[in-house]
Amino acid sequence: MRPRSGRRVGRNAVRCVESPTEGPMRPGPRRSLTHAEILEAAFALLETKGFEAVSVRGVAGVLGLTPTAMYTYYPNKGALLAGMVEQLLGRVDTSEADGAATPEHARTRVVELAQGLRSILVERPGAVGLLLATPLDGPNARRLDERLLAAFADAGLDPVAASRATHAVRVHVLGAVAFDAAEEERSPGGPTAADPGPAPAASATLWDDAETFPLGDRSRGLGDDPAGRFAWGIERLLDGLLAPAPIARG
Repeated sequence: MRPRSGRRVGRNAVRCVESPTEGPMRPGPRRSLTHAEILEAAFALLETKGFEAVSVRGVAGVLGLTPTAMYTYYPNKGALLAGMVEQLLGRVDTSEADGAATPEHARTRVVELAQGLRSILVERPGAVGLLLATPLDGPNARRLDERLLAAFADAGLDPVAASRATHAVRVHVLGAVAFDAAEEERSPGGPTAADPGPAPAASATLWDDAETFPLGDRSRGLGDDPAGRFAWGIERLLDGLLAPAPIARG
């Protein structure tokens, strides 16, 4: 038997023929990831190792990728952090409010937005630090601000007052979540309970001195439920923000 090239093939030789349907063997496809998978790995890194550990190289290591492969998705740490913030805030329900644009309805809407943001942040340890370290200028962040501004406008605030009120609500949410997280870490059985650190200074025992701090001693343990404390705080904040402006005299 002669091959088409005219060269004789030995009896025991193996002839390599490309399959007309499969073609020549090629390298397997490069592993592709979704942005959601990458961001989930970044959040896992944030929750287990802290904010400083979150980087393009760090996330690449978690996913078993080279940093070069990660750069095709997020070119730098800033872009990665911005993506994390956007995914986080995208979970807050910022749909258009239903109902009439009344002050009462507007107040309810602000409370709903604040509670929704708090719930998302509580689920993600380290999320407050992420928001504080990243510009809140993405579409989801701006949409949340837009809804708050609209609600305060419906409540009768002028643009300047609405902007300041929106900032105050944001600060209240972030501060409350950060404070509650710190308290949980310090509490017995909290994340750092296995490593309590150095013993407290002697002056810390003054807190237990009922004669020196009678009001503090009686109030200790009262209103410690984080959710209830937050709900009370946001309502009192809105009492002040939405109160009629005092009439200037003289």
